[in-house]
Amino acid sequence: MPVYLTANAISAIDGGDVNAKPLVQVVDIKLIGSTQERYRLLISDSVLTQHAMLATQLNDQVKSGRVRKGSVVQLIEYICSNVQNRKIIVVLNMETIVPECEIIGNPKMLNESDTMPQKSVPDRSSGSTQLTNNKNLVAQNSLRTNFSKGNNSSFQTSANNVQNYPTVVQPPYQPPPSYKNHGAILKNEAPARIIPIAALNPYQGRWAIKARVTAKGDLRRYNNARGDGKVFSFDLLDSDGGEIRVTCFNAVVDRFFDIIEVGKVYMLSKGSLKPAQKNFNHLKNEWEIFLEATSIVDLCPDEDSSIPKQQFSFKPISEIENTENNSILDIIGIVVTVNPCVAIMRKNGMETQRRILNLKDQSERSVELTLWGDFCNREGQQLQEMVETGFFPVLAVKAGKVSDFSGKSIGTISSTQLFINPDSPEALALRDWFDQAGKDVTYQSISRDVMPGGSKNEIRKTVVQIKDEGLGRSDKPDWVTVKGSISFIKTDTFCYTACPLVIGDRQCNKKVTKSGNSRWLCDRCNQEFEECSYRYLLQVQIQDHTGLTWVTAFQESGEEILGCSAKELYAIKYEEQDDHRFANIIRNCLFTEFLFRLKIKEEIYGDEQRVKSTVVKAEKVNYAVESRFMLNLILKF
Repeated sequence: MPVYLTANAISAIDGGDVNAKPLVQVVDIKLIGSTQERYRLLISDSVLTQHAMLATQLNDQVKSGRVRKGSVVQLIEYICSNVQNRKIIVVLNMETIVPECEIIGNPKMLNESDTMPQKSVPDRSSGSTQLTNNKNLVAQNSLRTNFSKGNNSSFQTSANNVQNYPTVVQPPYQPPPSYKNHGAILKNEAPARIIPIAALNPYQGRWAIKARVTAKGDLRRYNNARGDGKVFSFDLLDSDGGEIRVTCFNAVVDRFFDIIEVGKVYMLSKGSLKPAQKNFNHLKNEWEIFLEATSIVDLCPDEDSSIPKQQFSFKPISEIENTENNSILDIIGIVVTVNPCVAIMRKNGMETQRRILNLKDQSERSVELTLWGDFCNREGQQLQEMVETGFFPVLAVKAGKVSDFSGKSIGTISSTQLFINPDSPEALALRDWFDQAGKDVTYQSISRDVMPGGSKNEIRKTVVQIKDEGLGRSDKPDWVTVKGSISFIKTDTFCYTACPLVIGDRQCNKKVTKSGNSRWLCDRCNQEFEECSYRYLLQVQIQDHTGLTWVTAFQESGEEILGCSAKELYAIKYEEQDDHRFANIIRNCLFTEFLFRLKIKEEIYGDEQRVKSTVVKAEKVNYAVESRFMLNLILKF
């Protein structure tokens, strides 16, 4: 079967035609780029050749062998750009028509053909064509291939086929005029063509994108070897689901910071594209736009419903256990607990706020979400008020950061966005599940020293079983749940003074002591602070129907037991000296039933080995859920 390439395709594309969808042949393929894989092709229309660059999303077609030297392909989406004073075709989408074929014709480079002597000229009176240098051109254009399964025969040529398929040489392509001839037009003053965000690449000349702002970062100031500066970024989403980050520096910040609003749609052009810095940019795009003095950002006053308000890629909480540390992801869950807001001292000496929430979803797992800074008093306070009234809201987290400290947890970063009860199919499905059955389903936390490889069903033990079964005496700790009541809390040393310094996303928490100048000194960080943090170190006696045992509760579990932070309780006892209020707080949690999730491990104190039980989590008993659990136990017997 003969293979025909689109006549004059290279000249047409070079002249500006981007709608012809021509058939061309891949004459050569070369891998370029040191930091990022890109493929450069040499494509032919059987007479002329031109260099082309593949968009990175098409790399798999070369790697899989669907496109190789000799392949005949159809260009679906493409543009022609000037790169270093020469034109290059950027292929955005293409389809393989013939996987492998001999090179058709004797094509020359487009710039070489400009100086070549004129080849064949059609004789319009007789309809015949006079060939000059290449007698085999027609024969090579009439190659036949056999596509039957298992037949590896090569293409055949025949003299009889030559007369059946005469070559027709068409005049050079003349692109249609874009503007009426009303006088001279300045170069590059025509409106740029709107393209999808996914098609953006550094090899394009003039482009424009229409997209919605989904996130806007704070204005930040920096200082480096080149001096002081300021920077801010915002994220864009278009109607095809493409996302990209836009960054502005210094004088450009003054132009655009005030006009950029989250939720509005803008037309953006004349920016430069550079590789995205993945340490700070979580979007799934290899490029980032940097606005310049000549950049244009115009507000689109008419609402474009084809562009979504936000785009999520939610991951179930159960899958976070196997997610790499520092990964950026989206999650959605029901807020089941909200802890008090506490003050934290950062490494730069500035104080910030921290609040810990717990989310659960249909995977029957829960995860800790740590809110930092303004999130604590904005969305965090709103969520706390909802939970305190007995309503458990749905929370969607866009761009949360995974931490593997004490199990897996999620933390907010500067680009994180929180959406309370969002209007989305995932939120509606989660709400229906929770209201119908989810609120009574037992779930296991993947945060705070979660039992590695543990099953979803918790391991229930009684107090006497901890000793009788020798729990905690193996090389690895034992993780169990005990339902019991608090019978006694030691109140003489219920907390300790801790270092407030935050290194990375973790607080030092080393015990600090008063120095000679009445400041707090941390031996580990070798720094002094005017104020310290207060962290729980509770010694608690718990009991069930089988006996008593002592357990240790640290900061988070101490807050769950007492219902307030260590700093607040310290102030009540030692600063306000309100002994009556202090005693009421302690008394209110006595003989209250909790589900204590314990980590049991044998440790050495001096020369003595003792089994230590640490409270990983303390939850007040939900009697509806507990009754269902006990009924299931009865059914097993």
